[in-house]
Amino acid sequence: MTAAPMKRRAILLFTLNRPGVLNKIAMLIRRKMYNVETITACKTRQPGMSRMTLTLREDDDAKVEQVLRQIEKMTEVVSARELQSDASFWREVAIVKFEADDARIEDLGTRFRFEILDHQNHEIYIVQVAGTSQMIDDFTAAVGGERIIDIARSGFTALEK
Repeated sequence: MTAAPMKRRAILLFTLNRPGVLNKIAMLIRRKMYNVETITACKTRQPGMSRMTLTLREDDDAKVEQVLRQIEKMTEVVSARELQSDASFWREVAIVKFEADDARIEDLGTRFRFEILDHQNHEIYIVQVAGTSQMIDDFTAAVGGERIIDIARSGFTALEK
């Protein structure tokens, strides 16, 4: 019997845009024995500030609260909070290189939204797929693991409603 997957948590951080901040946050989380599932970072509209979204899996609310309190103590962190999935949008991007003929591409195109970035050697496509994690998983399943040559996923980014 396999254990049920733990709950995915998204933590939104606003930090001062300084070298080493990402590493300090990652090290703090590592010391707490969490595995960061994804992390994305970008600058904000406010000069000198960065926005980070990190995801990890944890069922225990108290442990997540403890990590948040410790992150907030860092001098470079302006704010840190958990985003609730029902009150925010979580998205990611995948670039997928796979084998398909024209009929397969047309079928996939009716079921999924994607952008064709490149078409090589008549049956090799590179596409960009953006959406929920489940949608990207569904797309890769529809393509078929045996036809996927390579895949790169961005990790989550999230925005409150």
